[in-house]
Amino acid sequence: MENDKVKIHDKQFKIFITKDEIRSRVNELGWEISKKYKDLNPVFVPILNGSFMFAADFVRACNFDSDMMFVKIKSYDGMESTGKINLELGFSGNIKDRHVIIIEDIIDTGNTLLEFIKETKTHQPASVTVVSLLLKPDAIKHDIPLDYIGYRIPNAFVVGYGLDYDDMGRTLPDIYQLDED
Repeated sequence: MENDKVKIHDKQFKIFITKDEIRSRVNELGWEISKKYKDLNPVFVPILNGSFMFAADFVRACNFDSDMMFVKIKSYDGMESTGKINLELGFSGNIKDRHVIIIEDIIDTGNTLLEFIKETKTHQPASVTVVSLLLKPDAIKHDIPLDYIGYRIPNAFVVGYGLDYDDMGRTLPDIYQLDED
């Protein structure tokens, strides 16, 4: 392991999930979803900014034709969820009667995802599926259909592989957890 600890701003983080573990799990998720959607030409909808690394690897792991539309939602300030959803970049095309696959990096409270699913359904898609690399089961506050989950993790702050702490740490290839020792 190259760097088992990193410092970002004023916080220390320790390795949590390695890039090799991530790659393996992302490929498994791609294979799983390919069985269901291979003939349906779905629309992948990654939620920016955090999901961009996962989305790129995941879509490449899927073995079928598809389209992509990126959306950008802001709901964090530093390490805390603001509880408010701000859709900064919405759908760039028509998703009516299309199978939509929402790609998230992490689901903790579920506030952002719940509101975004409601927004997505107003466009009358054929179906809405959620794929998330990470889920914090102890933090979730809503009953949301979560179709494909990479890892269930403790309710601790994580960075790397697209996840950030005040806009830093996104480019780390591994996922690190806040080191509270």
